[in-house]
Amino acid sequence: MAQSVPEDLPRGLVIRSQSGFYTVHPEEGDDIVCRLRGKLKRGPRRGDIVAVGDWVRFRRLPDGTGLIEAVEPRVRKLSRMAPTPRGEYEQIIIANPDQAVFVFACAQPDPRLRMLDRFLVISEKQEIPALIVANKVDLVGKDRAKELFGHYEDIGYPVIYTSAATGEGIDALRECLTGKVSVFAGPSGVGKSSLLNAVQPGLGLAVREISKATGKGRHTTVVRQMFPLEGGGWVADTPGLKALSLWDIEPEELDGYFPEFRDLVPLCQFSDCTHIHEPGCAIREAVAEGRIHPERYASYVRMRLGEEGYERGDLIDLP
Repeated sequence: MAQSVPEDLPRGLVIRSQSGFYTVHPEEGDDIVCRLRGKLKRGPRRGDIVAVGDWVRFRRLPDGTGLIEAVEPRVRKLSRMAPTPRGEYEQIIIANPDQAVFVFACAQPDPRLRMLDRFLVISEKQEIPALIVANKVDLVGKDRAKELFGHYEDIGYPVIYTSAATGEGIDALRECLTGKVSVFAGPSGVGKSSLLNAVQPGLGLAVREISKATGKGRHTTVVRQMFPLEGGGWVADTPGLKALSLWDIEPEELDGYFPEFRDLVPLCQFSDCTHIHEPGCAIREAVAEGRIHPERYASYVRMRLGEEGYERGDLIDLP
């Protein structure tokens, strides 16, 4: 994706995208609204050329706007495939995130751990480190919160237990966000806005307003934007993550995106083991022995079979 451009062109981070205009935060100077240089749009395209989170080289114009001359290679990306008349097109939700922050409530609403497991598979596939935030811990107490989310810590995912109401965990969350580009995602009603307001006054409100602009609707204006943190770093909300499908994950590779499965897969009796009904399956044995959490295993089976297959009872002898 990188283009050859003069080295003296300024470098900046794309922090907002709307209707073909990109707000760039330069390494030096004030933010500048840029358009994409025509030459970058030539030829067939299978995905977004520029996205929020991209580092670009741009040229300042006399009228105070700018032209994006080149886009640096992406380290990672959160993306989804969208069907078009000419085939699939890759939409970049955010480029170069340092981490995905998955926010779920301990209660009100009850935690949707199937959704969390799906988010974690997506982050594993797209190689984005995940941070789990268990919010509203004040409603259930720390012991119950650990019962709900503690097995994710056992797997190796960091979990922060927070309460926007009492302030518990806010300093730890702020520390994890500082200096990083963080993507927030989670169901409605889990308290993301309140958490962000606790981390930085006004931040949650700003994110919520942009989230409303990305809602569904024929005439909705799609805006993608990152917001600066006072201590350094950026936060982006991603309502589009809910619509992400496991579009590029084949059923037979799904077990590779469950960290607790990886070391056990080679121990299965059959090399093409689905881990659902075969004898000599190391995964099923680990579930039966309590070394793999049964809810995580059930999430795997749902993803492997699909909801229809799961509901039809294609499972055989679940441990």
